[in-house]
Amino acid sequence: MSLKSKPTLSSDLVQAVCRRIDQAAGEPASLASLASELGVSPSHLQRVFKARAGISPKGYQDARRLETLKHELRRGSRVTEAMYEAGYSSPSRLYGRAARRLGMTPADYLRGGAGLQVSYSIQPSTLGLLLVAATQKGVCAVRFGDSARDLEQGLMAEYPRARIQRDQSLPWTANLLGWLENTSAPLDLPLDIRGTVFQWRVWEYLLRIPLGQTRSYSQAARDLGQPSATRAVAGACAANPVAVLIPCHRMLRADGALGGYRWGLERKQALLEKEQRTIASH
Repeated sequence: MSLKSKPTLSSDLVQAVCRRIDQAAGEPASLASLASELGVSPSHLQRVFKARAGISPKGYQDARRLETLKHELRRGSRVTEAMYEAGYSSPSRLYGRAARRLGMTPADYLRGGAGLQVSYSIQPSTLGLLLVAATQKGVCAVRFGDSARDLEQGLMAEYPRARIQRDQSLPWTANLLGWLENTSAPLDLPLDIRGTVFQWRVWEYLLRIPLGQTRSYSQAARDLGQPSATRAVAGACAANPVAVLIPCHRMLRADGALGGYRWGLERKQALLEKEQRTIASH
């Protein structure tokens, strides 16, 4: 489909915008210019894109720019070179916008996260041992397990060059324990996690699934405008680093079966049942 032709379906519109941004190689494209090229109004484009993709066109553009930045840094490019290759017009924009999504400055990322401070606590919960880890900016890991040693080793493998210390007074742990006891309690904690553009789209989709409801992996792929990406959706759910905070337990197979869950199917079933009881009690 040419950008000159007007898309007739919302999925076509989303795919056309994504192609335009992907092909721009870091060059900024305004909402107005995208809408003009596609023959729709800016408000219609904004509304449809966000409903189908889970983020705005600008959010997708920022995410793609960040991916380019990370790719260039991994290739060994200097920070300044990577900055311009990714389309950042100045260091202030780079260190303002990119650092918020990287969870660290681009220079820190180039060093593999060396020097990052990660604090964690491990507490018993209704679903077994709960590990909560956080940087100064927010929660970076939520894991369930049966062994404190295994939970600690998993965290250290994820952040091999960070300074990791145990802190049983980590404040956000109490919020999560409280939510597990009463799933109607509010749970809105700051996150400091990293993922690909597609993973972020899936995770933001998961955050929009209401308490007590579920979606199938194939439905999510369709809603995201990529109906053939069912396995990729499942992969993004499996890569979710913060159990419960991003509710990947609300994703099922098309036949209603539980499918997979990184922390065990028994825990997934228990979470779904807890949420159903909360809905029934209200």
